[in-house]
Amino acid sequence: MKFALFSGSAPEWTPARLIERLAAQGWDGVEWRIANQPPADVPAFFAGNLAVYPETGIEGRIGEINRITRAAGLGQAGISGNAAMADHEAVVRTLSATAALGARQIRVTVPKTQAGISYEVQFAETRKHAIHAAEQALRLGVKALIQIHHGNIVSSASAARRMVEGLDPDGIGVIHDLGNMTIEGREGLGTYTPGMEILGPYMALVHIKNVVWTPSPPKPDGTVDWAWKWAPLATGLGDVASYFRSLREVNYDGWVVVENFTLDLPLEERLAGDLAYLKAAARAAGYSV
Repeated sequence: MKFALFSGSAPEWTPARLIERLAAQGWDGVEWRIANQPPADVPAFFAGNLAVYPETGIEGRIGEINRITRAAGLGQAGISGNAAMADHEAVVRTLSATAALGARQIRVTVPKTQAGISYEVQFAETRKHAIHAAEQALRLGVKALIQIHHGNIVSSASAARRMVEGLDPDGIGVIHDLGNMTIEGREGLGTYTPGMEILGPYMALVHIKNVVWTPSPPKPDGTVDWAWKWAPLATGLGDVASYFRSLREVNYDGWVVVENFTLDLPLEERLAGDLAYLKAAARAAGYSV
């Protein structure tokens, strides 16, 4: 098992600084985020993030990305891309960049559910795009990844498996995500194993972050609304220890990518703490890390 950081988790560090600190802390690799993002006066997770490479012109940055990553002795868990699966041109462009980077796999995005549009119609249309992405990935020797994600049309392992069923798992796979599934979509109570078993050969990557749900003050009629927010790994609703036990049960031994969107601790401290916490959980589950 190897541990990598989603680069978008370190908005105030440049790529070179990020790689330096990951190597010093003992991480195994990085998952570079490649996306066109809005500017911001102060770097933030999803705007003005210094550790994110722009999708536009990424072909010209491949040498730089490879140089700084390899010089630090780190691997690439994959690329967190932002190309919509329906945008075939962008999918092929980012798959090609992934092949040139030697990163082997890249996320492509599926749409969110939309009011007024039949889920089955939307799902069937997206399935056509998934077939295209899988075919192009195979041609280029890489893998397209879809992420189990709250709010979109594959918010559970069952839906994700249905999306990729029958396609070559060498060309398309699924990102299993503890935090996203704590918000929406999970098979199993007290265990994560059933969902992982459903994915079978399509389970290609693991993302770990955590979440809590918080109540609003009661309304005049007594109704309480609930909202989710990101939480430190150790204090969220997602059961990290159980998650690693399930990974062990299905013999997953690939990359575990940390996404941390909290600000409770300074960046250096929270990343070092995340790595130590996850390695301890992995060892307790029987992994050698």
